[in-house]
Amino acid sequence: MPTLTERVAAGDRRALAQLISRIEREDPLAQEILAELHPFTGRATVVGVTGAPGTGKSTLVNALARIFRCGLAGEPPRTVGILALDPSSPFSGGALLGDRIRMRDLALDEGVFIRSMASRGCLGGLSRWTLPAARALDAAGFEMILIETVGVGQDEVDIARQADTVVVVETPGLGDDIQALKAGVLEIADILAVNKADLPGADSAAGSLRSMVDRSGRNVDGWQPPIVQTVATTGRGVEELAAAVLRHRDHLRQSGEGERRDRERVKRDLEERLRARLFDRWQTSGGKELAEVAEKVARREVSPEQAVQMLLKEDTASQTG
Repeated sequence: MPTLTERVAAGDRRALAQLISRIEREDPLAQEILAELHPFTGRATVVGVTGAPGTGKSTLVNALARIFRCGLAGEPPRTVGILALDPSSPFSGGALLGDRIRMRDLALDEGVFIRSMASRGCLGGLSRWTLPAARALDAAGFEMILIETVGVGQDEVDIARQADTVVVVETPGLGDDIQALKAGVLEIADILAVNKADLPGADSAAGSLRSMVDRSGRNVDGWQPPIVQTVATTGRGVEELAAAVLRHRDHLRQSGEGERRDRERVKRDLEERLRARLFDRWQTSGGKELAEVAEKVARREVSPEQAVQMLLKEDTASQTG
Protein backbone atom coordinates (compact mmCIF):
# COMPACT_ATOMS: atom_id res chain seq x y z
CA MET A 1 0.00 0.00 0.00
CA PRO A 2 1.41 3.46 -0.91
CA THR A 3 2.75 5.55 1.94
CA LEU A 4 1.39 9.00 2.73
CA THR A 5 4.52 10.47 1.15
CA GLU A 6 3.96 8.54 -2.08
CA ARG A 7 0.30 9.51 -2.17
CA VAL A 8 1.08 13.21 -1.74
CA ALA A 9 3.78 13.07 -4.44
CA ALA A 10 1.21 11.43 -6.73
CA GLY A 11 -1.19 14.33 -6.20
CA ASP A 12 -3.66 12.54 -3.91
CA ARG A 13 -5.84 15.36 -2.53
CA ARG A 14 -6.96 13.43 0.55
CA ALA A 15 -3.35 12.60 1.44
CA LEU A 16 -2.40 16.26 0.92
CA ALA A 17 -5.19 17.39 3.26
CA GLN A 18 -4.03 14.86 5.86
CA LEU A 19 -0.45 16.10 5.62
CA ILE A 20 -1.43 19.75 6.06
CA SER A 21 -3.54 18.79 9.08
CA ARG A 22 -0.50 17.05 10.55
CA ILE A 23 1.58 20.16 9.84
CA GLU A 24 -0.90 22.35 11.72
CA ARG A 25 -0.94 19.90 14.65
CA GLU A 26 2.87 19.98 14.63
CA ASP A 27 2.90 16.20 14.33
CA PRO A 28 6.55 15.03 14.16
CA LEU A 29 5.58 12.66 11.34
CA ALA A 30 4.77 15.70 9.18
CA GLN A 31 8.41 16.81 9.33
CA GLU A 32 9.55 13.36 8.25
CA ILE A 33 7.16 13.38 5.31
CA LEU A 34 8.17 16.91 4.27
CA ALA A 35 11.81 15.80 4.35
CA GLU A 36 10.98 12.90 2.03
CA LEU A 37 9.02 15.23 -0.25
CA HIS A 38 11.75 17.87 -0.44
CA PRO A 39 13.21 16.57 -3.76
CA PHE A 40 9.78 17.08 -5.35
CA THR A 41 9.58 20.78 -4.43
CA GLY A 42 10.83 23.92 -6.16
CA ARG A 43 8.57 23.66 -9.20
CA ALA A 44 5.61 25.82 -8.19
CA THR A 45 5.19 29.58 -8.52
CA VAL A 46 4.18 31.01 -5.14
CA VAL A 47 2.12 34.20 -5.29
CA GLY A 48 1.34 36.17 -2.15
CA VAL A 49 -1.72 38.41 -2.18
CA THR A 50 -1.75 40.97 0.63
CA GLY A 51 -3.39 44.25 1.53
CA ALA A 52 -5.62 45.93 4.06
CA PRO A 53 -9.01 44.50 5.08
CA GLY A 54 -11.80 45.38 2.68
CA THR A 55 -9.68 45.44 -0.48
CA GLY A 56 -11.34 42.32 -1.87
CA LYS A 57 -8.36 39.97 -1.63
CA SER A 58 -10.45 36.79 -1.39
CA THR A 59 -12.53 37.69 -4.43
CA LEU A 60 -9.39 38.61 -6.34
CA VAL A 61 -7.67 35.33 -5.43
CA ASN A 62 -10.79 33.48 -6.55
CA ALA A 63 -10.76 35.32 -9.88
CA LEU A 64 -7.02 34.75 -10.37
CA ALA A 65 -7.44 31.03 -9.71
CA ARG A 66 -10.12 30.86 -12.40
CA ILE A 67 -7.87 32.55 -14.93
CA PHE A 68 -4.92 30.27 -14.21
CA ARG A 69 -7.18 27.21 -14.42
CA CYS A 70 -8.59 28.28 -17.77
CA GLY A 71 -5.25 29.41 -19.13
CA LEU A 72 -4.31 32.79 -20.54
CA ALA A 73 -3.94 33.27 -24.29
CA GLY A 74 -0.98 31.19 -25.39
CA GLU A 75 -0.61 29.65 -21.93
CA PRO A 76 -1.74 26.20 -20.77
CA PRO A 77 -4.22 25.71 -17.91
CA ARG A 78 -2.49 25.33 -14.56
CA THR A 79 -3.33 23.59 -11.33
CA VAL A 80 -3.83 25.96 -8.41
CA GLY A 81 -3.36 25.60 -4.67
CA ILE A 82 -4.84 28.26 -2.40
CA LEU A 83 -3.80 28.91 1.20
CA ALA A 84 -6.15 31.44 2.75
CA LEU A 85 -5.06 32.82 6.13
CA ASP A 86 -7.81 33.77 8.56
CA PRO A 87 -7.47 35.77 11.78
CA SER A 88 -7.69 33.59 14.87
CA SER A 89 -10.03 34.15 17.74
CA PRO A 90 -8.09 35.64 20.67
CA PHE A 91 -10.12 33.39 22.96
CA SER A 92 -10.28 29.97 21.29
CA GLY A 93 -7.48 30.14 18.75
CA GLY A 94 -9.96 29.15 16.07
CA ALA A 95 -10.40 30.97 12.76
CA LEU A 96 -13.38 32.23 10.86
CA LEU A 97 -12.32 30.10 7.88
CA GLY A 98 -14.71 31.93 5.62
CA ASP A 99 -12.66 31.55 2.47
CA ARG A 100 -13.95 28.08 1.73
CA ILE A 101 -17.45 29.55 1.67
CA ARG A 102 -16.38 32.45 -0.55
CA MET A 103 -14.47 30.10 -2.89
CA ARG A 104 -16.95 27.21 -2.89
CA ASP A 105 -17.47 27.56 -6.65
CA LEU A 106 -13.86 26.39 -7.12
CA ALA A 107 -14.01 23.58 -4.57
CA LEU A 108 -15.33 20.97 -7.03
CA ASP A 109 -12.50 21.56 -9.49
CA GLU A 110 -9.98 18.71 -9.16
CA GLY A 111 -7.28 21.09 -10.35
CA VAL A 112 -7.83 23.44 -7.40
CA PHE A 113 -7.00 22.77 -3.75
CA ILE A 114 -8.22 25.27 -1.14
CA ARG A 115 -7.12 25.31 2.46
CA SER A 116 -8.01 27.87 5.11
CA MET A 117 -5.39 28.23 7.83
CA ALA A 118 -5.63 30.00 11.16
CA SER A 119 -2.94 32.56 11.95
CA ARG A 120 -3.27 31.77 15.70
CA GLY A 121 -1.76 35.04 16.78
CA CYS A 122 1.28 34.96 14.50
CA LEU A 123 2.30 38.43 13.33
CA GLY A 124 3.14 39.30 9.75
CA GLY A 125 -0.15 38.18 8.21
CA LEU A 126 0.85 34.51 8.03
CA SER A 127 1.26 31.54 10.34
CA ARG A 128 4.31 29.40 10.99
CA TRP A 129 2.63 26.57 9.11
CA THR A 130 2.18 28.49 5.87
CA LEU A 131 5.57 27.73 4.32
CA PRO A 132 5.45 23.99 5.12
CA ALA A 133 1.91 23.82 3.72
CA ALA A 134 3.06 25.59 0.55
CA ARG A 135 5.89 23.06 0.24
CA ALA A 136 3.33 20.25 0.52
CA LEU A 137 1.25 21.78 -2.28
CA ASP A 138 4.38 22.18 -4.38
CA ALA A 139 5.36 18.53 -3.86
CA ALA A 140 1.82 17.45 -4.77
CA GLY A 141 2.27 19.05 -8.18
CA PHE A 142 0.27 22.26 -7.92
CA GLU A 143 1.78 24.72 -10.36
CA MET A 144 0.44 28.00 -8.96
CA ILE A 145 0.18 28.51 -5.20
CA LEU A 146 -1.81 31.56 -4.10
CA ILE A 147 -1.38 32.68 -0.48
CA GLU A 148 -3.90 35.20 0.82
CA THR A 149 -2.71 36.91 3.99
CA VAL A 150 -4.86 37.78 6.99
CA GLY A 151 -5.41 41.39 6.04
CA VAL A 152 -4.15 43.19 9.11
CA GLY A 153 -2.33 46.01 7.35
CA GLN A 154 1.07 47.12 8.55
CA ASP A 155 2.44 43.77 9.72
CA GLU A 156 1.92 41.93 6.45
CA VAL A 157 5.51 41.98 5.26
CA ASP A 158 6.26 38.32 6.04
CA ILE A 159 4.69 37.31 2.75
CA ALA A 160 7.69 38.82 0.93
CA ARG A 161 9.87 36.21 2.63
CA GLN A 162 7.77 33.27 1.47
CA ALA A 163 6.43 34.17 -1.97
CA ASP A 164 8.07 34.43 -5.37
CA THR A 165 5.72 37.22 -6.39
CA VAL A 166 3.91 39.60 -4.03
CA VAL A 167 0.71 41.30 -5.17
CA VAL A 168 -0.28 44.23 -2.95
CA VAL A 169 -3.97 45.07 -3.24
CA GLU A 170 -5.24 48.60 -2.73
CA THR A 171 -8.65 50.15 -3.34
CA PRO A 172 -9.81 53.72 -3.84
CA GLY A 173 -11.49 55.34 -0.88
CA LEU A 174 -9.82 53.40 1.97
CA GLY A 175 -7.98 56.39 3.33
CA ASP A 176 -5.42 58.86 2.11
CA ASP A 177 -3.35 58.34 -1.02
CA ILE A 178 -0.23 57.28 0.86
CA GLN A 179 -1.88 54.37 2.66
CA ALA A 180 0.39 51.83 0.96
CA LEU A 181 3.50 53.80 1.85
CA LYS A 182 2.40 54.12 5.47
CA ALA A 183 1.65 50.44 5.68
CA GLY A 184 5.19 49.59 4.73
CA VAL A 185 4.08 47.25 1.96
CA LEU A 186 5.02 49.36 -1.05
CA GLU A 187 8.60 48.15 -0.70
CA ILE A 188 7.59 44.48 -0.92
CA ALA A 189 5.22 44.81 -3.87
CA ASP A 190 6.19 43.13 -7.12
CA ILE A 191 2.78 44.02 -8.54
CA LEU A 192 0.25 46.58 -7.32
CA ALA A 193 -3.45 45.95 -7.91
CA VAL A 194 -6.03 48.69 -7.51
CA ASN A 195 -9.12 46.54 -6.95
CA LYS A 196 -12.72 47.80 -7.02
CA ALA A 197 -11.60 50.03 -9.86
CA ASP A 198 -15.23 50.74 -10.74
CA LEU A 199 -15.38 53.01 -7.69
CA PRO A 200 -14.71 56.75 -7.93
CA GLY A 201 -11.07 57.69 -7.48
CA ALA A 202 -9.56 54.54 -9.01
CA ASP A 203 -7.52 56.44 -11.60
CA SER A 204 -6.31 58.85 -8.92
CA ALA A 205 -5.29 55.97 -6.64
CA ALA A 206 -3.41 54.28 -9.47
CA GLY A 207 -1.69 57.54 -10.33
CA SER A 208 -0.66 58.12 -6.73
CA LEU A 209 0.79 54.62 -6.50
CA ARG A 210 2.71 55.13 -9.73
CA SER A 211 4.17 58.37 -8.38
CA MET A 212 5.22 56.65 -5.16
CA VAL A 213 6.83 53.78 -7.05
CA ASP A 214 8.69 56.22 -9.28
CA ARG A 215 9.85 58.31 -6.33
CA SER A 216 10.99 55.26 -4.39
CA GLY A 217 13.17 54.14 -7.27
CA ARG A 218 11.92 50.59 -6.73
CA ASN A 219 13.61 48.57 -9.46
CA VAL A 220 14.89 45.06 -8.76
CA ASP A 221 17.10 43.72 -11.53
CA GLY A 222 15.18 45.66 -14.15
CA TRP A 223 11.69 44.99 -12.74
CA GLN A 224 9.50 47.95 -11.84
CA PRO A 225 6.18 47.01 -10.18
CA PRO A 226 3.30 47.41 -12.65
CA ILE A 227 -0.01 48.83 -11.47
CA VAL A 228 -3.11 46.98 -12.62
CA GLN A 229 -6.69 48.14 -12.10
CA THR A 230 -9.11 45.29 -11.42
CA VAL A 231 -12.74 44.65 -10.59
CA ALA A 232 -12.57 41.16 -9.16
CA THR A 233 -16.34 40.74 -8.95
CA THR A 234 -16.71 41.08 -12.72
CA GLY A 235 -13.29 39.84 -13.80
CA ARG A 236 -12.25 43.14 -15.31
CA GLY A 237 -8.48 43.49 -15.39
CA VAL A 238 -7.88 40.08 -13.77
CA GLU A 239 -6.38 38.58 -16.94
CA GLU A 240 -3.97 41.52 -17.07
CA LEU A 241 -3.05 40.89 -13.44
CA ALA A 242 -2.48 37.17 -14.11
CA ALA A 243 -0.32 38.05 -17.11
CA ALA A 244 1.75 40.38 -14.90
CA VAL A 245 2.28 37.51 -12.45
CA LEU A 246 3.56 35.27 -15.24
CA ARG A 247 5.79 38.04 -16.59
CA HIS A 248 7.30 38.45 -13.15
CA ARG A 249 7.83 34.69 -12.91
CA ASP A 250 9.71 34.79 -16.22
CA HIS A 251 11.71 37.81 -15.04
CA LEU A 252 12.77 35.98 -11.88
CA ARG A 253 14.01 33.04 -13.92
CA GLN A 254 15.86 35.06 -16.53
CA SER A 255 17.48 37.56 -14.16
CA GLY A 256 18.54 35.05 -11.52
CA GLU A 257 16.55 36.97 -8.91
CA GLY A 258 14.37 33.90 -8.36
CA GLU A 259 17.35 31.78 -7.30
CA ARG A 260 18.56 34.53 -4.99
CA ARG A 261 15.15 34.81 -3.35
CA ASP A 262 14.95 31.05 -2.97
CA ARG A 263 18.34 30.93 -1.25
CA GLU A 264 17.32 33.75 1.10
CA ARG A 265 14.03 31.98 1.83
CA VAL A 266 15.84 28.75 2.67
CA LYS A 267 18.36 30.61 4.85
CA ARG A 268 15.61 32.37 6.83
CA ASP A 269 13.71 29.12 7.23
CA LEU A 270 16.81 27.39 8.62
CA GLU A 271 17.48 30.29 10.99
CA GLU A 272 13.93 30.17 12.31
CA ARG A 273 14.13 26.40 12.75
CA LEU A 274 17.39 26.71 14.66
CA ARG A 275 15.92 29.35 16.96
CA ALA A 276 12.81 27.23 17.55
CA ARG A 277 14.88 24.10 18.20
CA LEU A 278 17.13 25.93 20.67
CA PHE A 279 14.12 27.34 22.50
CA ASP A 280 12.40 23.94 22.60
CA ARG A 281 15.59 22.39 23.98
CA TRP A 282 15.65 24.87 26.85
CA GLN A 283 11.95 24.40 27.47
CA THR A 284 12.37 20.65 27.87
CA SER A 285 15.87 19.98 29.18
CA GLY A 286 17.07 23.33 30.39
CA GLY A 287 13.97 24.84 31.90
CA LYS A 288 15.37 24.86 35.41
CA GLU A 289 18.64 26.48 34.35
CA LEU A 290 16.76 29.04 32.27
CA ALA A 291 14.58 29.98 35.21
CA GLU A 292 17.58 30.30 37.52
CA VAL A 293 19.52 32.50 35.12
CA ALA A 294 16.43 34.60 34.43
CA GLU A 295 16.11 35.19 38.17
CA LYS A 296 19.72 36.42 38.26
CA VAL A 297 18.97 38.87 35.45
CA ALA A 298 15.86 40.09 37.30
CA ARG A 299 17.96 40.66 40.45
CA ARG A 300 20.44 42.60 38.31
CA GLU A 301 23.22 40.16 39.22
CA VAL A 302 24.05 39.50 35.56
CA SER A 303 23.16 41.27 32.32
CA PRO A 304 21.02 39.64 29.60
CA GLU A 305 24.15 39.27 27.44
CA GLN A 306 26.00 37.50 30.25
CA ALA A 307 22.96 35.30 30.87
CA VAL A 308 22.95 34.11 27.26
CA GLN A 309 26.63 33.24 27.49
CA MET A 310 25.99 31.29 30.70
CA LEU A 311 23.15 29.32 29.12
CA LEU A 312 25.17 28.56 26.00
CA LYS A 313 28.05 27.26 28.11
CA GLU A 314 25.71 25.05 30.13
CA ASP A 315 24.07 23.77 26.94
CA THR A 316 27.48 22.97 25.41
CA ALA A 317 28.53 21.17 28.58
CA SER A 318 25.33 19.09 28.62
CA GLN A 319 25.78 18.12 24.97
CA THR A 320 29.42 17.02 25.48
CA GLY A 321 29.01 15.54 28.93
